[in-house]
Amino acid sequence: MSSTESGRRRPVAEPAVILAPGALSSIHGKVVHGLVRSGSRFQVVAVVDPEQAGQDAGTVVDGKRRGIPVLASLEEALQVSPRPTTCVQGVSSHGGRLTDSIRAQLLHAVDLGLSVVCGLHDFVCDDPEIARRARERGVSLTDVRKPRPRSELRFWSGDIRHARAPRIAVLGMDCAIGKRTACRMLLEVCQAAGIRCEMIYTGQTGWMQGADHGFILDSTVNDYVSGELERAVLECDRAKEPDLILLEGQSALRNPSGPCGAELLVSAQAKGVILIHAPGRESFEGHDGHWPIPPLEEEIRLIELYGANVIAVALNEGEITGPRFDANACAERIGVPVVRPLEGELEMLVPQIRAFLRVSQSTFADGNRSDNES
Repeated sequence: MSSTESGRRRPVAEPAVILAPGALSSIHGKVVHGLVRSGSRFQVVAVVDPEQAGQDAGTVVDGKRRGIPVLASLEEALQVSPRPTTCVQGVSSHGGRLTDSIRAQLLHAVDLGLSVVCGLHDFVCDDPEIARRARERGVSLTDVRKPRPRSELRFWSGDIRHARAPRIAVLGMDCAIGKRTACRMLLEVCQAAGIRCEMIYTGQTGWMQGADHGFILDSTVNDYVSGELERAVLECDRAKEPDLILLEGQSALRNPSGPCGAELLVSAQAKGVILIHAPGRESFEGHDGHWPIPPLEEEIRLIELYGANVIAVALNEGEITGPRFDANACAERIGVPVVRPLEGELEMLVPQIRAFLRVSQSTFADGNRSDNES
């Protein structure tokens, strides 16, 4: 097996080691961070990062011990019980390229008899040497970002108007700011509160964590992005009949290197937004000093122009070096709650979400009556 679709039929909770040298405490370790925090597709039994070897992966990521050892090598990981059968590439390289270093590490994993799951833009199944060795060892290669054939992709049809479940988009002021992390945490908070909630993944880590519905937005031909988003929402709505669907955002509405997010508001008709804000970050990620991030109030007004309302702001304070950010003053200024996801404060948003659902359900019922009358 070498295709993404083959990988999507793999059994859940497969014992896996995450390959993340030098990334466990880095902004570029989004994949490993997500899989360490939660997930149902893989059972993470170890993380390989020589710089953090000897520690607990959860402690390094967010201070919460999870019983996942950080080891110096793949050989050490093979001694862990249960023995991993899969190696997940856990580092995001610039441009999603299969660098010489990453390629060598994945070749080594294959030689050790491990199947490989990779979310880079360069596909491991297209690398002749990796593919040959995988065949010889009888292991699989899964390229999560490899899209379906274009003949299977769909254009936007407008059928989104029939989706019953209201949608909330988790957007960010920038990329690498915590959108998927907050989306996954909010999913768990809603489910714990008795709200039947599902998440639409739009990136490779969301799929790796076990989300059932979604697509990889940044590897889908632009003409089909809106249609694939609509498809994911409709399939989720029909299959799960949830009370609420959360949409994982990508990049940011005004990030010049990859503007994204309008699709979730326009094509998926998300009427609510949780907006991730990093008050310590002045410029878009990777463009320090040249492309300043617009003020929070401006972003909220822009979202309103798209026909959605910001329900709450969630903070990423990783880059603050001075005094603690005054969340209460910010909330008073913008008129919506401001919470810290990593401190468990997403639970505070359950009343706002329930109120959003009540209004949305009433609007949907009124719309159905109008359709029937016409």
